[in-house]
Amino acid sequence: MSLFASTPVDQSTITEKYRPRDLASFVGLDKPKRICAKLASNPFASSWLFTGQPGLGKTTIALALADSMPAELHHIPSQDCNLDTLRAVIASCHYVPREGCRMHLILIDEADAMTSSAQLYLLSKLDSTSFPPCTIFIFTCNSTERLESRFLSRCGIVEFSSYGNAKDAADLLSNVWRAEAPKDAEEPNFARIVKDANGNIREALMALQNALMLA
Repeated sequence: MSLFASTPVDQSTITEKYRPRDLASFVGLDKPKRICAKLASNPFASSWLFTGQPGLGKTTIALALADSMPAELHHIPSQDCNLDTLRAVIASCHYVPREGCRMHLILIDEADAMTSSAQLYLLSKLDSTSFPPCTIFIFTCNSTERLESRFLSRCGIVEFSSYGNAKDAADLLSNVWRAEAPKDAEEPNFARIVKDANGNIREALMALQNALMLA
């Protein structure tokens, strides 16, 4: 018999607890949200590159897109993006998506860190003559410098920016604080936290987590 209470405790960080689960919940990102909403309502075989500074939600919005569609998700972290993995995942996309899903969605994080052989392999697969059926590719990266121009030309490039998001980001921190902070705890300067994080929503939430620990 356990000596401890069996009531579960939510030990999620606030970055995970308040991670947007649907497209409408993202801070700012008007253009990416509109593109993803159109793609969710009318999906088609295509490849997209989400590029911009870290912490703005490139990967998270791709996950929300997969849920909204819905799509069978194949998530490949950059460290696993090698030739063997790509061949296996793309081969599976030649089969009908699992029940209840309209498409396959291959999400490759930090695409600029993929191996050269993986990038070369994708050049042929992203060509219209070899594109796997009912499949959407989404690549994320912070910079396109290591990606070949031939690769970039095969993708619709969607830029993520924190420009104009400061007020919405501060409002998000304020809402999280009201939900999580002890009663009568002194509020931090939410606008300053956002500014110090250079608009990086994840970094701002992590800074707020520290403030909550001290409240």
